Amino acid sequence: MNTAIHPFLSRRTSGVLLHITSLPGPNGSGDFGIGARHFVDWLASAGQSMWQILPLSPAGPGNSPYQSVSAFAGSPLMVDLDDLVRMGWLPWMPTQGFDHHRCDFTRVAPWRMACLRKAWDGFSQRGSDACRAALADFCTEHAHWLDDYALFMVLSERHIGSWPQWPAPLAQRDPAALDEVRQHSSRALGFWQFVQWRFWVQWQALRDYARSRGVQMVGDAPIFVAHHSADVWAHANQFLLGGDFEPEVVAGVPPDYFSTTGQRWGNPLYNWPAMAHDGYRWWKDRVAHLFRQVDVVRLDHFRGFEAHWEIPATEPTAVAGQWQSGPGLQLFAALQEELGPLAIIAEDLGLITPEVTALREACGFPGMRILQFAFGGGPANPYLPHNLERNCVAYTGTHDNDTTLGWWRAASTQDKAAVRAYLGPAVDTAPHWTLITALSQSVASTLVLPFQDVLGLDGKHRMNTPGQAIGCWEWRFDWRQVDHRPAERLLAMARAHGRIP
Repeated sequence: MNTAIHPFLSRRTSGVLLHITSLPGPNGSGDFGIGARHFVDWLASAGQSMWQILPLSPAGPGNSPYQSVSAFAGSPLMVDLDDLVRMGWLPWMPTQGFDHHRCDFTRVAPWRMACLRKAWDGFSQRGSDACRAALADFCTEHAHWLDDYALFMVLSERHIGSWPQWPAPLAQRDPAALDEVRQHSSRALGFWQFVQWRFWVQWQALRDYARSRGVQMVGDAPIFVAHHSADVWAHANQFLLGGDFEPEVVAGVPPDYFSTTGQRWGNPLYNWPAMAHDGYRWWKDRVAHLFRQVDVVRLDHFRGFEAHWEIPATEPTAVAGQWQSGPGLQLFAALQEELGPLAIIAEDLGLITPEVTALREACGFPGMRILQFAFGGGPANPYLPHNLERNCVAYTGTHDNDTTLGWWRAASTQDKAAVRAYLGPAVDTAPHWTLITALSQSVASTLVLPFQDVLGLDGKHRMNTPGQAIGCWEWRFDWRQVDHRPAERLLAMARAHGRIP
């Protein structure tokens, strides 16, 4: 296996972390419309060459993009409705007075889905021959995942509960039962195909625009998929399920300093021997699909590919779990053999053993270093700027951390003293810029900054709090929060520290 660092990740660059739904706009949540292009322009003006986002997949329970109904489909909420109006398929829809600073999914999602259904009606009545042909071509090209996804969504609307609770012929994917659904539900299936087509067309247009401005897109791939998903339903033999199709064991992480009971995520675990038997076909298709969408992929919970925490499904916490080996280098060698060099960032946070580090290094993937984790354990702490290595991606924090200003304000007197001792007294007046500067000056090849930190926002603007079920993933910014100074400062910093490609 080629262990060389991918060219995208070997040069000195910097970028910003901001999810699509956090973009400004009148339609309740950010999307692929004009607000996204304005943000690309802002990145270019600030000398930033990377835009990192969270998973593009449909959000699941709690509005989390990490618990999706599909590892391949795109979120309908990200489709630009104004584009559908311009195409003549959607009548102008008056905005609903949505909050500009947070996404109220309980209001936004139903309204946006209603708009998409109106657009499907309009397309069905007025779509040009060229557009109909383009949709047909898209459906053919993406049939390996789109057919199952559309079926899954139609059946989910018609049946209560998760898919193992559906009528047995449907849960078991009886060919005759599925053919009957296809024959009698062509219009319902067509809606979900139409939405995915517009998602794909709009996203590729945005990605092309970003490339024209010198901005690469960094995507995010959760390691696990939700049990109630098209992937598990369509590939049940690839997961550790019982005879009733319910998980026998589920994913999570063991107890640690932060949680005495660990974290029970609840995702079904992969049947790695079954996946190896067919040459990891599902993973090859998934990763190929990702790299058709983005330039670089952040691979979540990388340590799970070396060994994962397996919890009996009957256990309410993660305490009774045990480590089980993952596919290791065999999977990534198979991916590279088919797809070529992989521009992957390995999310190697948490309990990282020498074996996990050895796997990451054997793959040539950079790991992640979070500066908020650096100020404990003395000068040997691997997250301190002087201990960073070139082949890593440095962050002040991620979507799972508090904003840097929120983190600083909540820090103990002892922790603040450690930060001052390392970064100097300037941290008291501008903690976010002090941490950003320290990372920008480091040898880390890649620097990624949450947009909240660039704007100096406090903890009220945090994106996610792990373990909290309510109020996460909702944050949005408004252009009125952004003046000329952050872009000018980032540009000057990128020039001074050699991060302009």
